[in-house]
Amino acid sequence: MSRRYDWLIVGAGFTGAAVAERLARGLDQTVLLIDRRDHVGGNAHDRRDEGGRLIHPYGPHVFHTNSARIFDYLGQFTAWRPYFHRVRGHVDGRLVPVPFNLDSIRLLFPERMAERLSDTLVQRFGFGARPSIHDLRQATDDADLRFLADYVFDKLFANYTAKQWGVAADALDASVLARVPVAISRDDRYFVDRYQAMPREGYGALFDRLLDHPNIHVSLNTGMDQVGAQTWDRMVYCGALDDYFGRSAGALPYRSVRFEHQIVDVEHGLPVGTVNYPNEFDFTRITDFRHLTGERGATTATVTEYPVAHEMGVNAPYYPVLSEASRGLAAQYRAMAATLAGKVWFAGRLADFQYYNMDQAVGRALSLVEKSLAPAVARMAA
Repeated sequence: MSRRYDWLIVGAGFTGAAVAERLARGLDQTVLLIDRRDHVGGNAHDRRDEGGRLIHPYGPHVFHTNSARIFDYLGQFTAWRPYFHRVRGHVDGRLVPVPFNLDSIRLLFPERMAERLSDTLVQRFGFGARPSIHDLRQATDDADLRFLADYVFDKLFANYTAKQWGVAADALDASVLARVPVAISRDDRYFVDRYQAMPREGYGALFDRLLDHPNIHVSLNTGMDQVGAQTWDRMVYCGALDDYFGRSAGALPYRSVRFEHQIVDVEHGLPVGTVNYPNEFDFTRITDFRHLTGERGATTATVTEYPVAHEMGVNAPYYPVLSEASRGLAAQYRAMAATLAGKVWFAGRLADFQYYNMDQAVGRALSLVEKSLAPAVARMAA
């Protein structure tokens, strides 16, 4: 790579790709975008399988956001297909809506008990509210609400969490429980964001258009150590935060996932996009891609997810394990990163050591360019 670029961007997921696009198209900067994988898009990458079905190799990625700005920004590079993701949980031999709602109660409890629990929820929180399990547990004056909170926690959350994170649910930060809602309605959509849609031609086509600019050069199967310092002036690093510093202060903890893809007859597919299995089996969930993609045929593609321990060099890091200790370690690395200010910027799920939804990853990119990178470009030009 003899050419010199204004920017090196490490990592071609949503954050890195959006930063590249804004620098190239918005600020007329030259960009070298690299990724260790053989594709752009990060974990949101999709592809056609051997039968021509569109699948997500790294598990389901369903786009949703409350931000018109982010939705419209990505809408420059894709047409949208409206899609409302629905999830069922396998509980006591039944498939019930997740998040837990009034229909879940009706399906799992005797009629009179279900009516009493539903009436209690509506009276305490109001129809349409989405209190958390934590909120229900705080209702210490009501035995029915405490019972329901414990039931949902035990049947839908505790064992699922133990499989997902490899630790008991009560060992996690209390904020995790505060994010588990109960929907006091019959709305069975998994997300309630204003904008819920899938790229009509898939994420691959979206990323191809996002990065289609003469100022952007993409180099795949390329690690940062393969790019000489003489090749770039400034860097945006979207890889793992501890990797950048050679894990000199210790390895940040992650969970990984093993994905098992299958092809089944449509009649053996799922009734909704995803079914969670909180209590049975070693896997957490199965997704049927025909719901996500809108494609129809005699067969459908599914993926089953088995959470596993992250092993460096063996599998990919997916979910940062947030705890007091890991936050402290990440803070040490952020202090190291601060010494590189003006030369290297860190952004993205891995570099920020924080789980982002796809819209949050894009928002992080747009904010970084506007607040930090654009001023840096202006200073260099002055």
